[in-house]
Amino acid sequence: MESTKIPQTINNNHSKNIFSDETWKLLSEIMFEHKIKKGSYLFAENESANRLFYVRKGQLKMTKMTDDGKEIMIHLFREGDLLGEFGSLEKGKHCFSTVAKEDCVIDLIYLEDVDFILSNNGKAAMEFVRWMARKNQITNLKLRDLLLYGKKGALCSTLIRLSNSFGEVEEDGISIKVNLTNQEFSEMIGTSRETVNRMLGALKKVKVIDYDENGMLRILNLQYLRDECHCEDCPLEVCRI
Repeated sequence: MESTKIPQTINNNHSKNIFSDETWKLLSEIMFEHKIKKGSYLFAENESANRLFYVRKGQLKMTKMTDDGKEIMIHLFREGDLLGEFGSLEKGKHCFSTVAKEDCVIDLIYLEDVDFILSNNGKAAMEFVRWMARKNQITNLKLRDLLLYGKKGALCSTLIRLSNSFGEVEEDGISIKVNLTNQEFSEMIGTSRETVNRMLGALKKVKVIDYDENGMLRILNLQYLRDECHCEDCPLEVCRI
């Protein structure tokens, strides 16, 4: 393995690392369990944004449809993630759509209940401010990589983010424990599936990535990916998919 800068632990539950135990206890008291099937929408673009969603089980992808009909994947969520439009109590609308990649168990949190908690708990309010700031930072950095470093740089950045969000460090590399098609990769970086096929093939040829016997992607040379996307060593909780 050629890369020397491999995280030994992968931080997959970053939402609970932002909020204190006291705040999570308050939130747990206002959560309502909701189950959705694979392929179903958790919410669609322009629907009323009056709830937050905590992913208890499963994976979901957040997408945006462009004017020319192309679907762009903005985020990929898993267990432990909190998502939704916060701060839009009055006629707020979702800017994106979120669909389940597999059967999911979601906890619903109504914004009016969150507003009551924050009105009476300054510590919880500050934690929500930090959560919103981090959420925006993740999105802004992903857009930066896409706009400044071309399709290859965007793909390399995406692979690094996947390693931080879904990676498992093994003896011969970092195994990405999520099933993604090349079409989904193309949605993440705004290019065609054929272009993604070529770029992934080129990375495999120079032994930067490989696939295991189950078809799961494995990163063999993390430093190569860092160099290609001009990695600035952002904290793991920010460098996420």
